[in-house]
Amino acid sequence: MAPRKSTSSYNFPHPMDNDTLVGHTDVMADFLAAWRGRDEHPIHPVWMLAGPRGIGKATMAYQIAKMVYGNVGDFFIIDISHNIDKDGKPKPDGKTISVYTVRAMIEKMQMSSMSGDWRVILIDSVDELNAAASNALLKLLEEPPAKTLFLLVVHQLANVLPTVRSRARVEKMHPLTVTQLRELCNRFMPDANVSDETLRLANGSFGRIANLKKSGGDAIYDELMACLRNPRSNSVDMMSVAKRIAPDPALHGILLDAIAALGLADLYPTATHAIADIARLNLEPETALFKIITQIKQCL
Repeated sequence: MAPRKSTSSYNFPHPMDNDTLVGHTDVMADFLAAWRGRDEHPIHPVWMLAGPRGIGKATMAYQIAKMVYGNVGDFFIIDISHNIDKDGKPKPDGKTISVYTVRAMIEKMQMSSMSGDWRVILIDSVDELNAAASNALLKLLEEPPAKTLFLLVVHQLANVLPTVRSRARVEKMHPLTVTQLRELCNRFMPDANVSDETLRLANGSFGRIANLKKSGGDAIYDELMACLRNPRSNSVDMMSVAKRIAPDPALHGILLDAIAALGLADLYPTATHAIADIARLNLEPETALFKIITQIKQCL
């Protein structure tokens, strides 16, 4: 398959092309043991790799897939970039994976080679399947085809149908350690200045570090904290920070990081709901974020 293009000035390869997997040696060891012993004990056909975003679940899934199908069998990928609509036309900009995408995969699988080689179906991620797509997947999992391995990437187990989860071997993958995050930073961002504060903000997710560096979120967070801690900062300063955060919804959560860092636990639920309301109620983000920043400031 052709390599995917990196989406930033940093070298962040698509998981399909990423040969670097840091951590999760226990999960990989479990799979390798099951795979190597498949002749004596049939391997579970459905492996669910569950854990926070950005910790390497998809990277592991692609590495396992390449080993199993070995460029000889068939490899089917279901993700947003392969999403299609009811007419079979590409719809990569959607927020959920359609049932038509799952059905198209099932049709291709039924038409695939019967050479006896292993087939792999990788879904990244199950969280993004809409209800109809989840039910279509469930029907397939009820009687998995022979010599077919399902690799299901999951960010939140609560988002998975209990009936789908019950048919999978769930492997819970944990956040990365600071040492592991540093290793990945040195590998993919050797010239970047990644502060200890950025590592703390990542909560064990290298994906979050990558997003913070690409968006400049680490610098904006520093500006936010400086504004909050400065006794002379005023509404103009706070609005200035709000305007920097507002354009990127992925950065709105740094207000929650600031609340945690400042020890304002009582404010956390209110701020969480207020941030969620920005998208849910289509609020003006600058104004909504400014109000939250003001609340934080008043609590100090």
